[in-house]
Amino acid sequence: MGAEGCRGRGIVWPMPARTRTYEALIFDFDGTLVDSDEELVRAFVVLGVERSEITFGHAIAEEVDRLGLSLEGYADAYREDVVQPFPGVADVVPGLGRWALCSNKHPRSGIAELARLGWDPEVAVFSDHFDWAHKRLQPVLEMMDLRAEQVAMVGDSAGDARCAAEIGCDMVWAGWNPRVAAAAPDGIVLQRPEELLGLY
Repeated sequence: MGAEGCRGRGIVWPMPARTRTYEALIFDFDGTLVDSDEELVRAFVVLGVERSEITFGHAIAEEVDRLGLSLEGYADAYREDVVQPFPGVADVVPGLGRWALCSNKHPRSGIAELARLGWDPEVAVFSDHFDWAHKRLQPVLEMMDLRAEQVAMVGDSAGDARCAAEIGCDMVWAGWNPRVAAAAPDGIVLQRPEELLGLY
């Protein structure tokens, strides 16, 4: 799932004032690179869940268990051919330096969407990599042979921020997601995908 929320009344760091750069960026997928909130919700609604019961930012296995559903049933209900990148993201991805994907998404839909979009991150891990528990960044660092201070987590949820805090790396908020912009979280909030290129 994409985001359980990003609470706060934060300070937006304008990119021209920032000088911090990174060896690599680790991205969340849903709600960060792709505008998938509606499809994530729709799949639950199709399976009989009320919209008011649906939250974001969890490992997909944990959420379907909470709602009394099966993991494979949810994967079948989720349409892999409809979700699109946020405006500007598709233009930016080819110009990224080293980047990885670390997502709570079901691997079946995550892999299918990466293939459809033609994106090829250095590392891509989904919920199955974490035994269906919430994702963690440490395995990604190890696969990339990097340290926490060399990377930033780019995401849209409090869950993403916790992942960054666990390893001590910077959190960069995807402010092009209207949900993030409305929440005004603390920390580094980018306004446009093209600002990602200034982080290398």
